[in-house]
Amino acid sequence: MDNETVLEEAQRLITGDRNKSYDHPLDNFNRIAKGWEVIFNAKVTEEQVGLAMAWVKICREVHQQKRDNLVDGAGYLGTVQMVIDERNRRANQSD
Repeated sequence: MDNETVLEEAQRLITGDRNKSYDHPLDNFNRIAKGWEVIFNAKVTEEQVGLAMAWVKICREVHQQKRDNLVDGAGYLGTVQMVIDERNRRANQSD
């Protein structure tokens, strides 16, 4: 795995261990969004959770370069696509 690019590592993580550890991003981000709605007193979408988490990693990367920031940032952006795809899959499944 030493030869993996940042994107390859992020893809492996979001479709493997982290997905198994934290549940599908749609469900995990939904739980996070509900908590943030209480904190911010505003509607929060699952996509916004993923984008906000990517922003955390971007801000950390601006302060100090670390591969983990890049991998996780790419991973969070990838999970936003997973949220969109899974929501569409579930919507089509109920038709």
